[in-house]
Amino acid sequence: MEQYGGVFDPEELSVLGSLFDGAINALPPSMRTPENRTAVAKLILDSTEIGASRLAYLMNLLITISPKG
Repeated sequence: MEQYGGVFDPEELSVLGSLFDGAINALPPSMRTPENRTAVAKLILDSTEIGASRLAYLMNLLITISPKG
């Protein structure tokens, strides 16, 4: 994902939103606190600097460690 001055295009925002939703849904309900939601969002945004493959790895990790995984 290319980032220009901290601005993402609508398609990138859609992907990031899906990743966030998936990560939050992978957490047990007791861990879906505002603090954890913020931490997940920051982790996803920080990972955009590394690239899409890192985001895919992060999502797979979250799915694997989730109780539903």
